[in-house]
Amino acid sequence: MALTPSNMLPLGTKAPNFILVDTKDNIRKSLTQLKGANGTLVMFICNHCPFVIHVNEALVKLANDYSSNGINCIAISSNDVINYPQDGPELMHKHANENNYPFPYLYDETQDIAKAYDAACTPDFFLFDSELKLVYAGQLDDSRPGNGIPVTGKDLRAAMDALVENKPINPNQKPSMGCNIKWK
Repeated sequence: MALTPSNMLPLGTKAPNFILVDTKDNIRKSLTQLKGANGTLVMFICNHCPFVIHVNEALVKLANDYSSNGINCIAISSNDVINYPQDGPELMHKHANENNYPFPYLYDETQDIAKAYDAACTPDFFLFDSELKLVYAGQLDDSRPGNGIPVTGKDLRAAMDALVENKPINPNQKPSMGCNIKWK
């Protein structure tokens, strides 16, 4: 597993729109349909990455905790499924069910959406405000597999709390770290 940092898309960037298949129900969905009233968290994840597996429970809790505050979470997998078949849509469906994902788990077959977001790793987090302008592009927290730091989600939660409370979000954001997206 190669440790790759996120690319840190500039704050204020407008969220690139997309229409992708949700592997949970096999229905094509757009960002416009899925966005939250107060904010939208777009997460690039995959099934097999140890960094994502390490935070899966925290992602489910985060989505459940903030949905009542008008922040919707969206997960996208963009990995090359020819060389990484464990990240294919059928297994994404199974993985979403096994992990009780309360959010859509979209399949970016062409990898165009990952490129549009300048996503680099899994997990990679992009938090947008109600106007779909980027307000946070950083890590969940300092926990990584094997480093002994508990998964709290404190960095991303602080940004989401500030968004809900209409307070400024700290512009000094640490990049997320994880496995590189498996490009074709």
